Amino acid sequence: MPAFCRVTGVIQPSTDSHIEFEVWLPSAGWNHKLEGAGNGGFAGSINYTDLAQALIAGYATSSTDTGHKGGATDATWALGHPEKIIDFGYRAIHETAEKSKSVIRAFYGEAPQHSYFSSCSNGGRQALMEAQRYAADYDGLIAGAPAANWTRIMAGFTWDEQSAEADPVSYIPAGKFAAVDRAVLAACDALDGLKDGVLDDPRKCHFDPAALLCKGADTAACLTQPQVAALQKIYAGPRNSKGEQVYPGFEPGGQSGSGFLGWAAWFSGLKPGTSAQYAFATQAGAYMIYQNAAWDYRAANFDKDLKVAEDTMGARLNAIDPNLKALKDRGGKLMIYHGWSDPALVPTATVNYYENVVAKMGPKDTAGFLRLYMVPGMNHCAAGPGPNSFGAGPGRSADPDSSMFAALERWVEKGTAPEKIIATKYQMDGNPTSGIARTRPLCPYPLVARYKGSGSTDEAANFACVENK
Repeated sequence: MPAFCRVTGVIQPSTDSHIEFEVWLPSAGWNHKLEGAGNGGFAGSINYTDLAQALIAGYATSSTDTGHKGGATDATWALGHPEKIIDFGYRAIHETAEKSKSVIRAFYGEAPQHSYFSSCSNGGRQALMEAQRYAADYDGLIAGAPAANWTRIMAGFTWDEQSAEADPVSYIPAGKFAAVDRAVLAACDALDGLKDGVLDDPRKCHFDPAALLCKGADTAACLTQPQVAALQKIYAGPRNSKGEQVYPGFEPGGQSGSGFLGWAAWFSGLKPGTSAQYAFATQAGAYMIYQNAAWDYRAANFDKDLKVAEDTMGARLNAIDPNLKALKDRGGKLMIYHGWSDPALVPTATVNYYENVVAKMGPKDTAGFLRLYMVPGMNHCAAGPGPNSFGAGPGRSADPDSSMFAALERWVEKGTAPEKIIATKYQMDGNPTSGIARTRPLCPYPLVARYKGSGSTDEAANFACVENK
């Protein structure tokens, strides 16, 4: 990394606050901009990776632990600490933005000319929270796969765990998701006109897991009846006692993603009780939302418990306000993206939020400051069978046609609104040196990329952004 000044500090907006943050300032070659870095999961640490990437690209940059120390799936710090929950929910990111600008002004003798924020998952929620509550903090924000409706996301995780893990016979071992993926692609891959291993819009895929019902012995190539029922409930999403849906279900496709990005990690783990959904549902429920260490996800319901969650924690944790007038009026810009094959956060929830903004702000005003990009075949924030590299962070590429971050900067600084952005699928995800496997345009929602009918289907130039019919 280039030479830089490292400033560490603590912010204490309440008697129970201890928000650690860092600001890194290039000793030379500063581009006169601030880049704020967000946090995944329950936060609990400084995001050094994003600090380094922003610094190398010439930005003064800052990050916070959001007021506590802990792992990404650890919420024990929240029990009995309402002020720390507020810090995590929205206050720490805002305080860090303000204090970072003061540090920059003191170091360089001038304020940053432009300030940006880009992050994914909980970091995407942080971006939306900034846009909704503190529109003056950043000129441009990128919210990737935002965990926006925090209380209902955790309700959804609880539903999934009740469906697939509360009864051992319903548990779906990790090794079965490859068969599910093959069956989904066989049923739906060609719906968008191409058999390319990617579902352009999984909402059009009405795959029934019953197609995989074991006809004889239980093997990795089939599902037992309890497993079929569990997967059907996961696709359907959580419902209350009246049968009303309280949050969308997950979409078919991308089930066999690798590592922490696939269904094996989020829904199964190595054995029952080890999945990422289990960790988030039980930690958030016991220590953050219900403030009861003995809380049991198996006894949770989606009437009374959900109301308690939203009454007590909704305002602190949920970034779902569609009124973005303050951001629009000051000329701020917001770009949102979400992978259609995300196994962690339901992609249709992000579509619903965008449509709520359009309904509130009007189509014309919304188009002046907001873009949504749904990414076919991308898992949680990265990877997956579809083109998934499109420069969502600073310094990845200076080309606004292939870098979402560069497109955001051009929009903020020059007034040129982004349209399609070229995404790349590398032979090895995240490794440009491995060679390019495929490129494809990402289209501003509700447009989708459609093959023009000639040329390679692996080249973005042979696709156009059209209405999703």
